[in-house]
Amino acid sequence: MNYLAHALLAGPAPADRAGGVAGDFVKGLLPGLLPADLAAGVALHREIDAYADLHPAFAASRARVSTLRRRYGGIMVDLFYDHLLARHWEAFSPDESLQRFTARLYAELAVQAALPAGFVSVLPKMAATDWLASYHEIDNVALALDRMAMYRIRRDNPLAGAADELRAHYAGFEADFLAFMPDALDYARMIRAER
Repeated sequence: MNYLAHALLAGPAPADRAGGVAGDFVKGLLPGLLPADLAAGVALHREIDAYADLHPAFAASRARVSTLRRRYGGIMVDLFYDHLLARHWEAFSPDESLQRFTARLYAELAVQAALPAGFVSVLPKMAATDWLASYHEIDNVALALDRMAMYRIRRDNPLAGAADELRAHYAGFEADFLAFMPDALDYARMIRAER
C-alpha cells in the first residue's frame, strides 16, 4: 500500500494516519525515538503491509506485472492501488471527498511532532501539489514511478514507464483492487480495535 491507502486504512486518529503515511521512512524496532501514538501508527502501517503481501488479490496484481519489472512489482502495485483508490474514493469514503481528506491530512501532518526527517523533507512537496489526490490520473502515477526510477532507487532499474503496465491490464488490476480493499478496511479496523 502506498500513501493514500495507508492514510485511509489508518482510520480516524491523526497519529495513526501520520504513522501510516510516514511509515516507510521509519526503520528498526518500535517505538525507537517516536512518541507512543506515532509508533502505534507505524506499527499499524507495517501490519497492513504484511497483510497486503499475503492477500490473494494483491498477489494476483503482483503476478500481472511483467517479468521485466517483477522485482519492483510490489512498488508498482502500491501506486496502482493508490490510483484505483482515488478513482473509487466515494465507494470507500462516502462521507468525505478525496480533496477534503487530503487537505485535512496534510494539515494534520504539518503539525505532527517527531515525524521522520526523510518524510519531513518530502511533505511540503506532497502537500503543495496534492500528490495523493493527483494519483486519480494515471499520468501522475506514471510521473511518480518515473521519478522513483531516477531518484529513489540507486541502481539501474526498469521502473521508468511502468505505468504502461497499469494501462495495459487496467481491468485486471481494478478487479484485484476491488477484491482487496474491503478486506483491507476490515482488517485495519480489527487491528485498531484490538489495541
